[in-house]
Amino acid sequence: MHDLSLYEKKIIKDEEFPVQMFENHIRKSGMYCPPHWHEHLELHYVLKGQGVFYCNQRPLNVEEGSLIIINGNELHKGISNTNTFDALVVIFEMDAFSKEVANCNVIFQSLIQNDDKIKELLLLIYQEANEKNIGYKLTMRGKIYELITYLLRNYVVESLSEKENLKRIRNLTRLNTVLQYIQDNYSETISNQELAELIHLSEFRFCHLFKESMGQSPLNYINEIRLKKAHHLLEQKEMTITEIATAVGFQDYNNFGRLFRNYFGYSPSEVWKKVYVYI
Repeated sequence: MHDLSLYEKKIIKDEEFPVQMFENHIRKSGMYCPPHWHEHLELHYVLKGQGVFYCNQRPLNVEEGSLIIINGNELHKGISNTNTFDALVVIFEMDAFSKEVANCNVIFQSLIQNDDKIKELLLLIYQEANEKNIGYKLTMRGKIYELITYLLRNYVVESLSEKENLKRIRNLTRLNTVLQYIQDNYSETISNQELAELIHLSEFRFCHLFKESMGQSPLNYINEIRLKKAHHLLEQKEMTITEIATAVGFQDYNNFGRLFRNYFGYSPSEVWKKVYVYI
């Protein structure tokens, strides 16, 4: 079955320089990065375009000059609002640079706008990465130390206790279990109680955790999975619309049609006709 895990494991192979740096180039508005989380610190510096990032479901409007800081163990996703969206991305393990800082579990401010010092440091780091002159890794490491120090002294908003940090990881891991179960069983009737029992929570606590983390109710999320699968099946044109509705878990055809139109902006029959003409 398809792995729907939200967890993303970064493997940085260069022990001498445990950093990844690259440019993201988006040429169509829409998803910049899907919902996921990881332990490492991730920076996105917007070079061009506009969009919105969601960090723990909090929307952050971004544009040229914005720095988004994705803290460790933070559920996030990004959306481009423009056809052109370019960002410089830096990923590194904090404990590879400073175990002292890593052990403090600091939380950086998620969005920083138009800070000239940050821009200067990031562009110098990226220039060294591109030119690769002798000693470039030493220079980059030094500039990253300078960047971390600058962020620590100006943009730390809180420090998590070890207990709080472990709680965040536990909740995100629980969500992985639930989302994979939904992916494997979306065509069946799934209740909140059933999902809550998977991770040993009360139904009330489960619904609160799910909405707090995913920004929507479990039912809305399940229907979103079903609708996306239905759209794919409609494009294949191997079953009737009624058969597809039933196959993805909708027992009420009228409800399926209404939800499909609300989600995609057009009806299931319009997808069907489009595919038919195309074929």
